[in-house]
Amino acid sequence: MSTTDTRTQSDAATSQGPARDRKPDASHSGSLRRGRMIGRPLQYLALFAYIVFLGFPLLFLLTTAFKTPRELQSPNPGFFPTSFNWDNFAQAIEKANLFTSAGNSLIVAVATTVLVTVISLPAAYALARFRTKLRGLATGWILLSQVFPFILIIIPLFLVLKNIGLINNLLGLILVYTVWSLPFALWMLQGYVAGIPVELEEAGAMDGATRFRTLRSIVLPLLAPGLVATSLFTFISAWNEFFFALVLIQDPNLQTLPLSLARFVGAEGQVQLGQLAAASLLATIPSLVFFMLIQKRLTSGLLSGAVKG
Repeated sequence: MSTTDTRTQSDAATSQGPARDRKPDASHSGSLRRGRMIGRPLQYLALFAYIVFLGFPLLFLLTTAFKTPRELQSPNPGFFPTSFNWDNFAQAIEKANLFTSAGNSLIVAVATTVLVTVISLPAAYALARFRTKLRGLATGWILLSQVFPFILIIIPLFLVLKNIGLINNLLGLILVYTVWSLPFALWMLQGYVAGIPVELEEAGAMDGATRFRTLRSIVLPLLAPGLVATSLFTFISAWNEFFFALVLIQDPNLQTLPLSLARFVGAEGQVQLGQLAAASLLATIPSLVFFMLIQKRLTSGLLSGAVKG
C-alpha cells in the first residue's frame, strides 16, 4: 500500500469521525427540546395550582363576607353571593371594635419587628463571622428554644410578668413576642450573613474603610433581602399571634386583633360566619400592605453593596 492510499484512508476516517459524533448530538438536542416542550406546560400547571391553593382562602373570605345571613344559612349555598351586602363589615367593626384592636396589634407588631431586627442583626453577624466557644452555645440555644411548646412556658411566664407588673400591658406582650421571635430571626440572618463573601469586607478594609464603614456600606446593602424577610416573618408572627395575647391581656381596650376575631365564635361553637369573614378580611389588609411596601427591597440590595465597596 502506497503512502498516498494510506493518507486517503486516514482522511476518510477523520471525516467520518465527526459525522458519527454529530448524530448523537442531534438526537440528544432533540430529546432535550421535546423534554422542554413537555416540561414547560407542566411547570405552568403546577404554578397555577399553587396560586389557586394559596388564593382560595382569601377568595372564600371575600365571597363569604358579602353574603347575607339567609345565604349563609341556606342548605345549598352558592359560592358567590347574589348581591354585595356591606352589613357584615359594619356589624363586624361595631361589635369587635376592630379599629382599637388593629391599633393595638399594629403597635405590638411594629415594636416587636424593630426590636427583633435591632437585636438579631449584630448577634447574627457575630455568630457568622467570629469563631468562639459561645457560638456553639448560642446555636444550641436557638435550636432548643424552638422545641418547647407554648403550653410549657405560659404559667411561669405569666407569674414572672405578674410580679413585675406587665400583665394587661402591651409592653409585656411586646417583650414576650420579641423573645419568642428572636431565635428564628437570628437563625435566618445568620444564614444571610454567612452567604456574604468575607473577601468583600477584606477589600473594604484594604481600601482604608473602618469596621463600621464596611458594615454600613458593604454588609448592610447585601443583607437587605435578609432583613426584609426577617422583618416580614416577625411582623406577621406578632400580628397573628393569639395564645400569648389570650393569657396576658384581659382588658378589652388592650386586646389585639386575633382576640377580637374570637368574639364572633360563641360559647357553644356557633359562628357568625359573615361577620367573622368580613373582620378577617379587614385583618389581612395591614399584612398585605406591609408586604407590598417592602417586597421591592428583597432584591434591591443584592448587588449594591458590592458596587459601593
